[in-house]
Amino acid sequence: MNVVVLTAAGTGTRMHQDIPKQFMHVSDKPIIIWTMEAFEKHPNIDAIIISCLAGWESVLWSYAKQFNITKLKWVVQGGATGQESIHNALVELEKHISLDDTVIIHDGNRPLVTQEIISNSLATFARYGDSVAAIPCTEVVFRSKDGSTSDENIPREELLRTQTPHVYTLKKLLWAHDEAAKRGIKPTAASCQLMFELGEPIHFSAGSELNLKITTVEDISLMKALAATHKEGWLK
Repeated sequence: MNVVVLTAAGTGTRMHQDIPKQFMHVSDKPIIIWTMEAFEKHPNIDAIIISCLAGWESVLWSYAKQFNITKLKWVVQGGATGQESIHNALVELEKHISLDDTVIIHDGNRPLVTQEIISNSLATFARYGDSVAAIPCTEVVFRSKDGSTSDENIPREELLRTQTPHVYTLKKLLWAHDEAAKRGIKPTAASCQLMFELGEPIHFSAGSELNLKITTVEDISLMKALAATHKEGWLK
C-alpha cells in the first residue's frame, strides 16, 4: 500500500495574508487541492492523509468533497513544527496500515508535483529502500558567515537542492522519529535531514524546477504562470 502524507499545518506568516497559504485559491482552486489532485490521479497511490492546521480540518474535508478527492482517508491535527506534524500523521497511520507499507511525504504547498516525479520517487524507493526528490544546483554558491563577504566557494557540481516527495516505509519513519526523541535531535527541516542526522543513507530521485514550493506572494504568480504553460512538443 502506498500512502501519501501531506503537510498542511503551516500558518503562512511569510505570506502576510488573512488565510493560510495552503488554502489560498489559484485559478479558483485551493493550493492544497492542486497538490491532492496530483496524487489522486497517480495510479500507484492508494490513500492520502493530511496533517492539517488546527481549526481548518472541516474546511479541508469540504474542499476534498467539492473537488472529488476520493483518496483522502484521514486528517490529523498538525504540530508546532513540520517534524511534529509528520509524526502525528505517522502515529495515525500505524492504526490503519502495515509497518512495511510505503509512505510518501510531500509538502502540501508543492502543488505542481508531476506524475513523473511521483513515479520516479517510487521507483527509486523500490530499488534502494528510500527516496528523496532533488535537483542539481545551477548557480554559483558561496558560503558567508556575515551575509556580505565570503572566502569560500562551494563547487555547484557537488550540490543538490532537495524537494519532496520523500519515500520510506512506515516502520523506518516511526523508528526515525522515535530515535530523534531519544537522542534529543531538534526538529529538522525535512525527513531527509532527520535521516541524515541519524546516519541513514540517502538516495536521490529526479525532482524538477517546476516542483515549486509556495512560500511567498511572488510564488503565487510563478505558480499561475507555470500552471498555464505546457511543454512545447519539439522540446526533448
